[in-house]
Amino acid sequence: MGALTVGAQAPDFSVETHDGTALQLSELLERSAVVLFFYPRDFTPGCTAEACAFRDDYTDFAEAGAAVVGVSADSGESHRRFAQHHNLPFPLISDADGTLRKAYGVDKVWGVLPGRVTFVIDRQGTVRNVFDSALFARRHSGDALATVTRLIREDSAQPLAS
Repeated sequence: MGALTVGAQAPDFSVETHDGTALQLSELLERSAVVLFFYPRDFTPGCTAEACAFRDDYTDFAEAGAAVVGVSADSGESHRRFAQHHNLPFPLISDADGTLRKAYGVDKVWGVLPGRVTFVIDRQGTVRNVFDSALFARRHSGDALATVTRLIREDSAQPLAS
């Protein structure tokens, strides 16, 4: 099937995050762009590096007007431990049944591992960037931040409606 592509509308979803907070994509988009990153598993070396890169860039994302949300099939309890252990300031979503992965077209890597794909979604719900790389975990955050920064420049260059 393959991941959603740039220009596609991001499927809306309503879920509970690792800390028990209700999260709905459409509501989040009313306030900010969204960086939605799918990763294979909590506490694995690549996923820890990826999540920590998003953590380290979190202030830059917030200042640029983007929310960061992580998704894997791990349980809410695993996500709570993972977020606490690594001081992750953003919500993690448990997608145990693979519904979100399927909706976003995040396929398995080499037919076995859950894929590692990051989507940047603008406030209109349009996918503006897709970074799909199982091997370059740390690059997901930098790539997403570059896209968010570009979106801010594009938005500020738009003439105001009169």
